[in-house]
Amino acid sequence: MKRIKLIALSLVIMASYNCKEAKKESKETIDEVTTEVKEDVNVEVIKFSMEPKSNSTVKGEVMFTQEAGKVTMVATFSGLSKGEHAIHLHEKADCSSDDGKSTGGHWNPTHEPHGKWGVAEGYHKGDIGNFVADGEGNATKDFSTDQWCIGCDDENMNILGKAVIVHQGVDDFTSQPSGAAGARISCTGIIQ
Repeated sequence: MKRIKLIALSLVIMASYNCKEAKKESKETIDEVTTEVKEDVNVEVIKFSMEPKSNSTVKGEVMFTQEAGKVTMVATFSGLSKGEHAIHLHEKADCSSDDGKSTGGHWNPTHEPHGKWGVAEGYHKGDIGNFVADGEGNATKDFSTDQWCIGCDDENMNILGKAVIVHQGVDDFTSQPSGAAGARISCTGIIQ
């Protein structure tokens, strides 16, 4: 009889211990999920479609994601000619003109000379650079920076109200004021 009571008591203790462990593991899992959700609350994403300009057929999608003090742009295109093309942020989110010139010049809130991003001699905040289209006219451009923000109060960083422009040619990073990149062949305005 004592042996049965001892076994029963052992089982109760083990069950109690296992329940406590299960409860602890469950709480840890809930804490992890809560932490992940809280982190995702600080992520901002905006996405836009590109439209052809200057009698081109260039279309695409541009997505901006802001997270942990950085903005990442991922752009995908189709309808391009094979080879290199320039991409820039321009001053106005106005793609109404057939040639894309309604967007104004490169976004340059700090009044720097045109150049290559990150070079000490200076560059526009809109000087993203070049990308390469494959033989089928498709391309992707990824770009990240801590010098942009989505909707913040700093006009030297806020990309809202700007336009994304794809150019027919290559940015040479030296010609002023825009790198001699040629016609504006695709455009999207970033919501204001």
